[in-house]
Amino acid sequence: QVQLVESGGGSVQAGGSLRLSCAASGSTVSINGIAWYRQGPGKEREVVAVITSVGSTHYADSVKGRFTISTANAKNAVYLQMNSLRPEDTALYTCNLIGTNSWGQGTQVTVSS
Repeated sequence: QVQLVESGGGSVQAGGSLRLSCAASGSTVSINGIAWYRQGPGKEREVVAVITSVGSTHYADSVKGRFTISTANAKNAVYLQMNSLRPEDTALYTCNLIGTNSWGQGTQVTVSS
């Protein structure tokens, strides 16, 4: 059973930065890849960034140029570096092991103007 644990969320002002982590136990993320999702208040859940098993990365248009997804050296964790944060980035961020029903509990990001 794969377990995912997110961390790194918090409250920042617009223009600030945060780095989220998604740590996996019971598997290595490099086998499947990781997708970061977010769900803001009153919004549908949306995919934010993806890193595949071969290292390809993909981003939602709304975060391109501001967010960077990367794999930790040990390849059992994935980071989401978020720069130039905006109030509309406020959401609960969760990670998913691609192709599985393994999800973390989420980490809250709140961006104030």
